[in-house]
Amino acid sequence: MQTNDWLQFALFLGLLTLITKPMGLYLMQVLDANGRTWLDPVLKPLEKLTYQVMGTDPQREQNWKQYTFAMLVFSLVGTILTYAILRCQHLLPWNPQGLPGLTPHLAFNTAVSFTTNTNWQSYGGEATLSYFSQMVGLTFHNFVSAATGIGIAAALVRGIARSSATTLGNFWTDLVRVTYYLLLPLCAVFALFLVSQGTIQNFDSYTKALTAEGAEQMIAQGPMASQVAIKMLGTNGGGFANANAAHPFENPTPLSNFVQMLSIFAIGSGLTYYLGRMVKNQAHGWAVWAAMMILFTGGVMVCAYAEAGGNPIHQQLGVAVADGNMEGKEVRFGIFNSALFATITTAASCGAVNSMHDSFTAIGGFVPLFMMELGEVVIGGVGAGLYGMLVFVVLAVFIAGLMVGRTPEYLGKKIQAKEVKLAMLTLLVLTLSILGFTAWASVSAWGVAGLNNAGPHGFSEMLYAYSSATANNGSAFAGLTANTPWYNTTLGVAMLIGRFLMIVPIMAMAGSLVQKQAAAPSAGTFPAHGATFTLLLIGTVLLVGALNFLPALALGPVVEHFLMVQGRLF
Repeated sequence: MQTNDWLQFALFLGLLTLITKPMGLYLMQVLDANGRTWLDPVLKPLEKLTYQVMGTDPQREQNWKQYTFAMLVFSLVGTILTYAILRCQHLLPWNPQGLPGLTPHLAFNTAVSFTTNTNWQSYGGEATLSYFSQMVGLTFHNFVSAATGIGIAAALVRGIARSSATTLGNFWTDLVRVTYYLLLPLCAVFALFLVSQGTIQNFDSYTKALTAEGAEQMIAQGPMASQVAIKMLGTNGGGFANANAAHPFENPTPLSNFVQMLSIFAIGSGLTYYLGRMVKNQAHGWAVWAAMMILFTGGVMVCAYAEAGGNPIHQQLGVAVADGNMEGKEVRFGIFNSALFATITTAASCGAVNSMHDSFTAIGGFVPLFMMELGEVVIGGVGAGLYGMLVFVVLAVFIAGLMVGRTPEYLGKKIQAKEVKLAMLTLLVLTLSILGFTAWASVSAWGVAGLNNAGPHGFSEMLYAYSSATANNGSAFAGLTANTPWYNTTLGVAMLIGRFLMIVPIMAMAGSLVQKQAAAPSAGTFPAHGATFTLLLIGTVLLVGALNFLPALALGPVVEHFLMVQGRLF
């Protein structure tokens, strides 16, 4: 890493730290049904009208079953409507290219992908989807899937913060307020910034251009800035263009690249401060944030070091060592910005990419894969990262209780068998989906047929795909041909498992915790803050979360690394 790389990384961490508190305080206002914001004069009438149209009472709170059921019904209806739009886009307006409807398996995969905040794309956006599909079918989900994740996180935090209660808030209220008061205004400002940097925002037909060789090239147009804004802030990741954030129309300048990276972490980072404020223990919120940042910093250092070192196979062919591994990277971003972006987007369950992860070195590609398999808890998706990390918090205090020989407590509430079983069920669902689908694909003709690489790298492509789908990340090792009936269907099912089969036990845990009476801390209470707690939490994430995947990682990127060092492909 060069001096300017260190300075940029320090600037990124510094700015992220500075915005964490104000973002958390604003989230307090937004997630309080009676909270007041400076946008009330403009948005309050719209909010009230929305509740009237929906026929819901925003003050009527729900227990965990009612909250979860409302979320599931809303997600199901959204999936069905989006599937219909994608299948019939050739009959709908704003389709200047005359693009046909999607095949059933691709429409299923895409509808599920955006409903679950995954935004996995088995297609090239600008060559497959009409403007109507992009704006109405997909951008709608970019907002509401992000709002849903934040709402689930808020419900779990309420379950921890409240004592001897039964309700966790109102799903419809959380959905509306997060969308209106948080995501829409932030995205409006962010989209204008992106336009100022050169990101396009129009409804023009594609431009035909003549290349230097005399061939005809189609240059994509469309409403990109508005979609890029929410794909980053909502940690969605789905690109308007197939090249995603590597496309100069989506991410034109180093400044737009830096702000896009910061925006991916912004809301997730603020949620840790919201946690501390809600449980009246701000040190706890910062301890969770610190655990996330330590894991993130380690990932950045390893990935950047691996990519800067380059590929020995390339160097045998005469590529200078000093150039590092520039394969699959944009020259305007370089190695460090590519490695930093890759780590951020996989740590945050975003899935946007400004370089091709399939072209990273073995260890460089190991890092984004590892970040996803941690459970997307290093900031994670908006909301999803916090509630995923709180599962590990429950396990960490349980382990601490076992070590000192007393009933585990978390912020005054006893952690008993029910909470531990629900936490472990959440982690087992993630593990079973990733490893189960990867194993199935690796021994099936349809799985192997999609590979463009043999040996351990080919295995890594499959492992990455199902890790990305189950973790609701959406990025890919682009060497995998996934637009087939088997891959689209199995990846779609993995996305549903990773989103909803993890949310249900987490909400059940929230329902259990909210009923518990919080006791005053005593001399034997394990403090949920400070360096000891932070290190225990990091150890729990690494040992309980990541070790499940060590054998699979050894078969993929680890073996590939040793082969690469020897100058061999496989």
